[in-house]
Amino acid sequence: MKRIGLLSDTHGYWDARYEKYFAECDEIWHAGDIGTMELAERLADLRPLRAVCGNCDGGDLRRLYPTVLRFRCEEADVLMKHIGGYPGNYDRSIRGTLFVRPPQLFISGHSHILKVLFDKTLNCLHINPGAAGLQGWQKVRTLVRFTVDGKQFRDLEVIELAPSDT
Repeated sequence: MKRIGLLSDTHGYWDARYEKYFAECDEIWHAGDIGTMELAERLADLRPLRAVCGNCDGGDLRRLYPTVLRFRCEEADVLMKHIGGYPGNYDRSIRGTLFVRPPQLFISGHSHILKVLFDKTLNCLHINPGAAGLQGWQKVRTLVRFTVDGKQFRDLEVIELAPSDT
């Protein structure tokens, strides 16, 4: 059983509350637009970090993190890509992969819109954690925590980072 802290679209913004909310997590997953190497290193200092690069990530981040990451967590097949869309509207850059070999969990970012949807066609859970950074139009910054237990995903929590809490 693993507890996961998930975020996306930080765009280089460090929030000290990441430490608090990810303290009991086994791993941190970042769904792209990390923003800076410093932010990636700080997250990796907290917990093991799995990440993909986003469309706003350059140079060192692109060399360190792939565009698409597929891995196993517990017994679950996980696929992560920054620009991925969502059930019923997957991005064409990942659609083929999803339909040929669907994962149990597909994670994307990019839209800055928090979404947790189950795709009945693919029998796949989709999570977009929204945006944790300041850049963008979103009014509420969000993080997600959940547990991977074998092939099951449970105890999912959405954490809103209100501006007044900083």
